[in-house]
Amino acid sequence: MVMAAMLLLPSCGDQRPKSTSTRGIAKIMCDESFQSVLEQEIAVFEYQYPEASIMPDYINEHDALDSLFKNKVDLIIISHDLTKEQKESLKKLGRGYRSRMIAVDAIAVIVNKQNDISDLSIGDLREIFTGKVKRWGEVYPTKLKNDTIKVMFDGSGTGVVNYMKEKFLGNAKFGPNVYAKKSSTEVFDAVEKYKNVIGFIGVSWITSDLKSIEKPIADKYEELKTKNEVSVIDFTDRIKVMPLRADDQLKPVKPYQAHISSGDYPLVRKIWAIDASYNGTLDHGFYAFLTGVIGQKIILQTGVLPAAEPVRTVEVQ
Repeated sequence: MVMAAMLLLPSCGDQRPKSTSTRGIAKIMCDESFQSVLEQEIAVFEYQYPEASIMPDYINEHDALDSLFKNKVDLIIISHDLTKEQKESLKKLGRGYRSRMIAVDAIAVIVNKQNDISDLSIGDLREIFTGKVKRWGEVYPTKLKNDTIKVMFDGSGTGVVNYMKEKFLGNAKFGPNVYAKKSSTEVFDAVEKYKNVIGFIGVSWITSDLKSIEKPIADKYEELKTKNEVSVIDFTDRIKVMPLRADDQLKPVKPYQAHISSGDYPLVRKIWAIDASYNGTLDHGFYAFLTGVIGQKIILQTGVLPAAEPVRTVEVQ
């Protein structure tokens, strides 16, 4: 009995609790389309708190919510807040929660570099999604006029897919020309390889300014603490980013942060962090980091618009 009791006690050299807001292991779930942003958040957080380990699972929104309600995870990142019914369900389960919008993301429309169409309207996309328009030549005069349009999404239940269904189709179904890949990376690769493909992914996947990602984490962390401005972020030249315009707009625009902020870019969605953990846990610590100044600065550096814009300051000499 004495030996058994000793096995249940922590070692004499470590009397600390197993988990705090800056130490331990936390499993979280995130919509796949936001993966490129979250990986940078985790890298900086774990550098700042070396005893913390954030274990992300990148899945679709339905599965993330299901895991939250089945008490398999406490922190999820998806493209909407909980509904009134979902809030009531958590309450019945005896679980409190907190949520906050952490970013405004744009959905980028990408095509192969051989695609010579200059821009698309929201009406054009609607006809492509429903299958009413099947070939590129039915959209605009183009050298790809006989090529069948193939639409690629990052999955079947991701935030990008759900957003597009709600915005364009209501309860209707996508046309037969719409395909689900397994990730945003696969969508990007398909667009880069095949000239007839059109893809839809979160804007952070196409930013070409990778300098901040490639920097040593120590340098990046110091810069995040001290620097209050970011350089203009451009897009990769491996594919073509298609300018879009609303049906009542004359000028098409690309999903730059300025156009996201002004509302000129027509495909934007909100990203929410939903946390049902107890205060003082690592899940809650990471939630606080995401919604804090450094977490929001990281979002700004990825081409996404942070919900709280804490870094757009200019010093007057």
